[in-house]
Amino acid sequence: MSQLSKAMIWGVIIGSCGLVVFFIPVFHELEETLGLDLLFTLRGSRQTPQDVIIVNLDKTSFDKLDLPRDAEKFPHSLHAKVVNKLAGEGAKVIAFDIFFNESRSTNDDRLFADSIRNAGNIVLVQSIKSEQLILRNEKGLPTGELRIEKLAPPISPLLESAVAAAPFPVPKVPVKISQYWTFKTTAGDTPTLPVTVFQLFTIDYYEEFIKLLDRFIPAESKNLPHNKDDVIDNRNIIHVMKGLRDVFESNPNISKNILREVRDSEELSRNSHKRHILKSMVNMYQSSSSRYLNFYGPPHSITTVPYYKVLQLGYEIPDNQDKIDFKNKAVFIGEAESFQPEQSDGYYTVFSQPSGTDISGVEIAATAFANLLENMHVMPLSFNKNIIIIFFWGMAVGIFCLFFSNVIAFISVVGITALYSVMAMYQFTTAGIWYPLVIPLFFQVPLSFIGSIAWKYQETSKERQNVRMAFSYYLPDNVIDNISKNITDIKMSSQVSSAIILSTDAEQYTRLSEAFKKEPDKLGSFMNKYFEVIFQSIKGRDGVISNVVADSVLALWLNPDSSLRRQASLASLDIVRAVDQFNRSLTFDDSLKEVQLPTRIGLHYGEIYLGNIGGAGRYEWRPLGDPVNTATRIEGLNKILGTRILFSDEVLNQVNGFLSRKLGTFLVKGKSESLVLHELICLREECTQRQTDMCSIFSEALDDFTRQSWAKAVNKFKQIIHQFGEDGPSNYYKKLSEIYRENPPEFSGDAIVRLDNK
Repeated sequence: MSQLSKAMIWGVIIGSCGLVVFFIPVFHELEETLGLDLLFTLRGSRQTPQDVIIVNLDKTSFDKLDLPRDAEKFPHSLHAKVVNKLAGEGAKVIAFDIFFNESRSTNDDRLFADSIRNAGNIVLVQSIKSEQLILRNEKGLPTGELRIEKLAPPISPLLESAVAAAPFPVPKVPVKISQYWTFKTTAGDTPTLPVTVFQLFTIDYYEEFIKLLDRFIPAESKNLPHNKDDVIDNRNIIHVMKGLRDVFESNPNISKNILREVRDSEELSRNSHKRHILKSMVNMYQSSSSRYLNFYGPPHSITTVPYYKVLQLGYEIPDNQDKIDFKNKAVFIGEAESFQPEQSDGYYTVFSQPSGTDISGVEIAATAFANLLENMHVMPLSFNKNIIIIFFWGMAVGIFCLFFSNVIAFISVVGITALYSVMAMYQFTTAGIWYPLVIPLFFQVPLSFIGSIAWKYQETSKERQNVRMAFSYYLPDNVIDNISKNITDIKMSSQVSSAIILSTDAEQYTRLSEAFKKEPDKLGSFMNKYFEVIFQSIKGRDGVISNVVADSVLALWLNPDSSLRRQASLASLDIVRAVDQFNRSLTFDDSLKEVQLPTRIGLHYGEIYLGNIGGAGRYEWRPLGDPVNTATRIEGLNKILGTRILFSDEVLNQVNGFLSRKLGTFLVKGKSESLVLHELICLREECTQRQTDMCSIFSEALDDFTRQSWAKAVNKFKQIIHQFGEDGPSNYYKKLSEIYRENPPEFSGDAIVRLDNK
């Protein structure tokens, strides 16, 4: 499988993992508590619309007016003065975020009601009370609970005078506020305070809005007032808003038609403000019952005026103070303290201060109104868009992480993450569009990067194992270990060491190769089976396969102690037995019945150089040194002496338990030093009396040969052949003794057999 294919698969996995967690509720909560907070934090404060002002019932006002700390206990006559002042200044809508559920005094209530009626633009807040009803069956047993919410309106004089009264439910619990109700579904789909204020603030565009409805759904819009004065004068704005909400909910496509008409209208193209307001009204009625707040910044980001200063309107303003302009503004009156100890109406939001200061309820209401006026709430992406972004983002990140190296992948992912973050911030800042951050950036990116590292590590480990396995066919384990630790030292991996060298050679290999000259592939298969037999015998006795040339094998036992010397000798006996069994198995194949591969073995001990030999980019790991050459010469003497296993004096030094016989001292061509050779016959525990007797008589005969008693030597070697049958060394020495008897050699001391052939 190509790397690109693997990267594509990994991308699909990361994208799919993102989709899986997208459906886990906790990630939706994290997206809101972490992702949305991060967008607000990075964006910071933004410009507040100038059409909204908060009149703050703060501690300073309480102190200056010598009033109780509870705003609901203010004299209603004082509120009446504030309303008169604001109305006189031209405030377009005035909203009280104060519950007027109790009467102060009849006279004060009347004064306040008259000022509200005269202003003609007052919206009061009303509370919501919840009741839990226990449901019972016919037997009177409880079967469940039903939660009912009821509106608790202000006192009658004020309610009858105000244009409207609307609830503004905000949960006063230790959770972060990020949404508000537009229409309270559990309270009869009643419009909330910010929505009601917005409809009243934009009442001048009401008739144009109804005309648009008439154009597309005249049958339903005819039941609604078509004149804005009817809405205000009859105090039925709440009823009208509920009717509009029902129209949009029963006609889901009407909003698209109206928005298209607003967009294409030539008349509205000349009045961008009217077009904007109509779009905002459509979006308000067709949206869900709750919307995300697009905060403007920390507490008091919206223009805030102390309550007591409103009462000073009409007086001369000092030069060092700005004139307060309430004309055509929406004014929200409520508590909005600047300091946490005085704050009794604060709500935890993303812009809550480290000191503990939260955003007040009245500022949240004003923020919601401003969002409606700007038509710029925080808008999460649709379900389908979230799915698409999360999946394809995961694919992109996964492909980058697995296809490229870790460093390039890290740089690439950081780059595309930065681009995604910049794009998300731009959309959030300019349009309030909320792109997901937690799943793409904090889940998929780490998962992809860490997972790809694990994948690459696993693949690398697998490749190293494969390489190690491949090397194991050619190199010993200790060399592979060194190479695996530092591949750059492969050419330097060499040593000088003492070793027992075992050399093998197969008889009749030439005949075998001729038999397969037209089928070299079968020759290769046959020799692999042959070598497998030899390799198992060597490796089973802790030997190291050095190299293979044609039918010959060279094996090593490095730094051999008496234990390894014994193992090398046992390996020689194992090879002979295993090859004999292999040869017997060939009789079942008619094409190979006549082919036999008896194996000759030579063992020698000495100091060798072991390492990489070669140049020009081509190396082989092999031993060098005189002991290697000598081992092959010893192996070759088997052919002359008619033996299977020959070893030099040094091999079985201090090793017992084997039956062997000394074969004499030999000096091969090209060598200056002679070798004392022995034949390895078998383990002592496996030998027979016949073998022991033969070795004893052979030793006597060899002594006669060494003392140059040629006649005695000839007779004893003949005796061995006659008594024990054909024996290669006895036959060799018998012939040599006969020659020396007729033509004595010219040497003194021990008889050294000089060989002219290699």
